[in-house]
Amino acid sequence: MLTLHHLNESRSRRVLWLLEELAMPYELIKHQRDPVTQLSPESLKQVHPLAKAPVIVDGHLTLCESGAVLEYILDKAGDTPLKPAPGSQEYYHYLQWLHFAEGSLGLALISHLFLTMEQRSGEQPMDGYINKEVALDLDYIEATLVKQAYFAGNTFSAADIMMVFMLELAAKLNLLEPRPHCRNYLKNVQQRSAYQRALSHG
Repeated sequence: MLTLHHLNESRSRRVLWLLEELAMPYELIKHQRDPVTQLSPESLKQVHPLAKAPVIVDGHLTLCESGAVLEYILDKAGDTPLKPAPGSQEYYHYLQWLHFAEGSLGLALISHLFLTMEQRSGEQPMDGYINKEVALDLDYIEATLVKQAYFAGNTFSAADIMMVFMLELAAKLNLLEPRPHCRNYLKNVQQRSAYQRALSHG
């Protein structure tokens, strides 16, 4: 049975959500952030040298990086509506958003988050660049959700599981206020029972 090492308030929630959607058996080992530093505990470093979550252990395989872990689990699951048929138009949109979450969007949002933690005039070159990239990415997402219900098309997929974590961060940073389709999308997918079960683990 696959073992998931889960860190509260981390990207490992993506893996929990996927496992719940698939109804795939798994063992869950929980790790808690330091309440002061918010860093991961020593127990997670004993599992993987990066001390980051998610980490899965399946037999002799130990794997990190949420996107890679999702793809591994989907491969194990076989045919599932959470992954569009390879070669289809939906599949390539699925791939785009699967990588967009931690590529274009993740870099921009995490950079924005750290800039908000500093006292800045907002006039430095980095501020202008990051603000432009965040707006560009979120406007692109908003325009996509105007046309379709989910990221790969009109069927929920693992691309949505990847994207929601970053959209939740955007919401916490008050970046979704002018983007009603993003807000409605987030509200709708958060009602899924598998999401709620994943959320219950922190």
